[in-house]
Amino acid sequence: MSPADASASLATGTGMPVADAVLAVQAAAGDRGAFEQIYRRHAARIHGLSLRLTGDRGQAEILTQDTFVKAWLALGGWSGQAPLAAWLGRIAVNCWRDQWRSEQRARRWLVDAGEDDGLERLAAQSRGASADGVVPMLTAVDLERLIARLPEGARTVFVLHEVEGYPQAEVATLLGVSEGTIKSQMFRARALLRAMYSEPERRRHEA
Repeated sequence: MSPADASASLATGTGMPVADAVLAVQAAAGDRGAFEQIYRRHAARIHGLSLRLTGDRGQAEILTQDTFVKAWLALGGWSGQAPLAAWLGRIAVNCWRDQWRSEQRARRWLVDAGEDDGLERLAAQSRGASADGVVPMLTAVDLERLIARLPEGARTVFVLHEVEGYPQAEVATLLGVSEGTIKSQMFRARALLRAMYSEPERRRHEA
């Protein structure tokens, strides 16, 4: 159903939540109240995505704000073919990518061999372990905490591919790097996560 069709079929007075498509049509026509509903409905998810991408709460707040500013300006171009949540997520990723590129950080985080906060050593110890799954028996909160500890490059690729579901080829296009680099960073992220899920973590979950 297109946004226009959804708007035309809106039933009033039912007390049911208004569909995203309807709110988007109304907001694109200048209805700030409709856009505020979109913000309240999707801000938490976009902030979560922003935090996973940036690893910093202050930057995540800024990225979330930038995302919704751009969404407000671009709502007229939303086709309705993809869910509004996915469209907003794409804007957040693009905002982050533009910021990342403007700071000229791509080469540094992809090739920097100097990052060593103990995670690389742990990853080396884990490489002989089974690669089936990343970290079993973890809650979402636990996994979020571990993801936040990943180095920037590995974290970014893991979030885009494993959490947000972008194909590796698309992640490579988004970041302007080769697909081989993405595969390497995914291997690194999984190894680090398995390493961080160490014996103390296993004992805590198995207790």
